[in-house]
Amino acid sequence: MKSFTYERASDPVSAARAVAARPDAKFIAGGTNLVDLMKLQIEAPGHLVDVSRLDLDRVERVDGGLRIGAEVRNSDLAANRTVRDRYPVLAEALLAGASGQLRNRATTGGNLLQRTRCYYFYDPSKPCNKREPGSGCSAIGGFNRIHAILGASERCIATHPSDMAVAMAALDATVETMRPDGSTRRIPIAEFHRLPGGTPEVETVIERGELITHVTLPPPPRGRQKYVKVRDRASYAFALVSVAVAGRAVALGGVAHKPWRASRLEAAIAGGAPVAQAIDAEFAPARTYPHNAFKVPLAKRVIASALGEEV
Repeated sequence: MKSFTYERASDPVSAARAVAARPDAKFIAGGTNLVDLMKLQIEAPGHLVDVSRLDLDRVERVDGGLRIGAEVRNSDLAANRTVRDRYPVLAEALLAGASGQLRNRATTGGNLLQRTRCYYFYDPSKPCNKREPGSGCSAIGGFNRIHAILGASERCIATHPSDMAVAMAALDATVETMRPDGSTRRIPIAEFHRLPGGTPEVETVIERGELITHVTLPPPPRGRQKYVKVRDRASYAFALVSVAVAGRAVALGGVAHKPWRASRLEAAIAGGAPVAQAIDAEFAPARTYPHNAFKVPLAKRVIASALGEEV
């Protein structure tokens, strides 16, 4: 691991300014993803700004919804009574992610920013446009079993790994941030993560020094809430395919570079189409690779199951 300097921030603005002041600085909170990447020197910050003690660890009911501090641990959020009673899809998604030990460290803000688990991203001996822009994508033409089937580009077919973010996408969450000048922003989660396009190394719309402070949820939708995840092992694995249902909203994980809101499916159902036809519509633009074609029929069955339909 490359040596680095460290400071503990006392408030969100000073944290944002400290990171903005140095191009090699990064925030750290739980560190469950960043430290792993630093050990492999995929991330090599020269300065870390600790934001784990900024009084952002509360879950509050506001305007019929919920406001979640960026430092709330995944295990605490999953156990929160309001989340369990009113947003069960979020509790189910959180408990489906990582191990108990990791959930005890991982934070809400950090979970949104965790990076892909593409094998080639973690292997510095292989070209990867996300790790080294312009070097190529080893997954295209390589072993691409876990990779994207929707929204990918010729530069990158990696998937986003978060379970929590998929549930939040179905719940129409909003990400609140603070900039180094003290101004704040509210970003709909559908606009927070980016598709790879020509710049897969740019994964979110967040700016240099901008700090996630909260995530807000609107009042819970009426109707069914369900999170279903299919993975290679039950104990601890990232999703091959996951589905979050929250009322009429459906979001998918494991199939795209970002939590994927199934807007084609939702529109088809709203228009009166049978569920099976609506599901087919969602995957009409899917593009598969030699090792991940199984994801299309798998995702269709998982969606039907999450919607309570016969499979």
